[in-house]
Amino acid sequence: MSRIGKRPVAIPSGVTADIDNGTLSVKGPKGTLSMGMSDLIDYKVEDGQIAVKPANDSKQARAFWGMQRTLVSNLVEGVTDGFTKTLVIKGVGYRAQAQGKKLKLQLGYSHDVDLDVPEGLEVKTPDQTTVEVSGIDKQAVGQFAAEIRRWRKPEPYKGKGIAYRGEYIFRKEGKKK
Repeated sequence: MSRIGKRPVAIPSGVTADIDNGTLSVKGPKGTLSMGMSDLIDYKVEDGQIAVKPANDSKQARAFWGMQRTLVSNLVEGVTDGFTKTLVIKGVGYRAQAQGKKLKLQLGYSHDVDLDVPEGLEVKTPDQTTVEVSGIDKQAVGQFAAEIRRWRKPEPYKGKGIAYRGEYIFRKEGKKK
């Protein structure tokens, strides 16, 4: 039995959820998100909450149960609060600058790295060494943050690179004589 799947997802005021043609749509103050529904799971919108139950007693249906409930929860949380990932840039001369729908990174390469911000996401740079990626779709926010981080992963000797805020970088001692 899935402990996560048993709990229904509460729908806050100002948010509506609809099931239509195998798609669950959630509409809230920040926008609309939708998700394709699995045939192995039964979804019910009732009494201000969304209940998720396995359609049958197969092993695969029980395995999907908790994940599908979490995906539904992410839809509701996204249209109410949204999601944010913060990246911290460490290194001499490394900096970032948001310019409309572009993000300009200077990471020690011979050229600047220009990234196009995907539709539905917002990128802010409160200072030159901090990048905040925010949006309503958790997967899109995490994917774009990972693409930014990929340009210069944190290295273990000096700690230079792009890391998530709060991420622990395992540090190594240098070569001894």
